[in-house]
Amino acid sequence: MTDTATLSLPGGQMAYLPVVVGTEGERALDISRLRSDTGYITLDDGYTNTGSCKSAITFIDGEKGVLRYRGYNIEEIAKRCSFIETAQLLISGDLPSPEKRKAFSDLLTEHSALPEDFRRHFAGFPVHAHPMSILSAMINALQSYDLPGLSIDDEEEFWRVSGSLISKVRTIAAAAYKSSIGESLIYPRYDLKYVENFLHMMFSRPYREYVPTAEATQALNLFFLLHADHEQNCSTSTVRMVASGQANLYASVAAGVCALWGKSHGGANQAVIEMLNILQASKTPVSEYVSKIRDKSSGIRLMGFGHRVYRHYDPRATLLKKACDDLLAKMEIHDERLDIALQLEEVALHDDYFVSRQLYPNVDFYSGIILTALGIPMEMFTALFAIGRMPGWIANWKEIYDNKDAKIYRPRQVYVGPSERAWVSRFHRERETESDDSMEFRVPNELRSM
Repeated sequence: MTDTATLSLPGGQMAYLPVVVGTEGERALDISRLRSDTGYITLDDGYTNTGSCKSAITFIDGEKGVLRYRGYNIEEIAKRCSFIETAQLLISGDLPSPEKRKAFSDLLTEHSALPEDFRRHFAGFPVHAHPMSILSAMINALQSYDLPGLSIDDEEEFWRVSGSLISKVRTIAAAAYKSSIGESLIYPRYDLKYVENFLHMMFSRPYREYVPTAEATQALNLFFLLHADHEQNCSTSTVRMVASGQANLYASVAAGVCALWGKSHGGANQAVIEMLNILQASKTPVSEYVSKIRDKSSGIRLMGFGHRVYRHYDPRATLLKKACDDLLAKMEIHDERLDIALQLEEVALHDDYFVSRQLYPNVDFYSGIILTALGIPMEMFTALFAIGRMPGWIANWKEIYDNKDAKIYRPRQVYVGPSERAWVSRFHRERETESDDSMEFRVPNELRSM
C-alpha cells in the first residue's frame, strides 16, 4: 500500500499526496492531482525542491558526494571506461559488450565527417562568431541531413542518429572554432580515436599536423566522461522540456546547447580563468584576494568553488584534481595563472572560512585549469562541455521518447500582475493625462491682427 502525506489547507480543506520512493530511498510527494483536487498549486522558484520527472539515468547524493551513472559509481567508470563506453552506458542502460563497443566505435568513425555541402554553412557566419552560436545552429541544420523525415522509426535508426550526433558534435565544434579564427576547416581522420580526432581537428593546419600527447588525450577523455550527465540541471531539463513537445532529437539537444551557453551553467569554468586573468593582471596577492572574499561588502566572489547540489566535495573534482596535477607535472607548463590557481586551491582546502562553508574546489575549477593547459581557448570551453554532455542529453531525450504516457511539460505560475481593469479608449486616456494648461483657448492666427 502506498504511503500518503496529508496536507492541511486553509478552511479545513485536506489534500492527500502519495509518497513516491526512489531506488536509493529518496522520497517525494506526488502533487500531480493537487490543483484538480484542491485548486492549489505549489510554488518553487528555480525548481529547487521540485522533481520534474522519474529518471533511471543518473543518481546524485549531494550530502555524501555521490555520483552514479546507471548505478555505477563515477570513480569506477573513470577508472575503467572510455568516454565512448560511458556514452553507451548512459544511453542504453548497460555497459556494452566488446562487440557492441566496437560496432559503436566504427559507427562514430563512419559518421565523423560532415557532408561536403554542409561544410559550406560555416561561411555564412561572420568571423569571430561565438562557437556556441555556430554549434547550436549547425546541430539543428544537421537534422536535415541525418533525419529528413524527423521521426525515428526503430532502434537501429536511433543508434545511427545518436552515433552521428555524438561523432559530429566534436567535428562541428572544431569547425566552429576554426571558422571563428578564420582558419581552414580540418577533416577528421579515420585512424584516430574520438578525443585524438577532436584535438587533431582543433589544432592541425593544412601544412602542419597536430599530434596530441597521451597526457592531453587522457585528461580530455576524463573531462568528457565526467561531464556526460549530471541529473536534471538547466540544459538537461531544457532538453526534456523540448522533447516533451515531441520535438526531434536534433532540435532538443540544440536547445540544450543554448541553455548550456549561459554563464551560470556551462560558462562557470570560463569564469574561473577570467578570475585568474584578473589576479594575474592586477598582481593581487592571493592572500589579499582571499581577504576580500571574506568581506561580503566587497562583492568579490571566488569562482570555481562550492556547488548548488553538492554539500560535500564534488566527486568529479576529486578525479579532475588528480588528472590536473598529473597533466601539469608531465607537460612542464609554466603559466602564472596556473600557479595562482594552485595557491587558491591550497588556501580553500585548509582555511576554516572555506572549509566551514563547504566551499571546496568544484569540477569547473579544475576543468578550467586543464583546458587552459591543453591550449583550448576560453570561448571554446562551453562547446567542449556540450561535447561531453551530448550522451546524457540523448539518454534523457530517449526516456521521454520511450514513455508513451509522457505529457508535455507545462509548469504553472502564480500571477502577480494587475487584476482585471476596465477598458478605456485611447482618446479618454490621452484626455485624462493632459494638464489644465494644455486645454487653454488658442486664438486663430487670422484673428490676432483684428
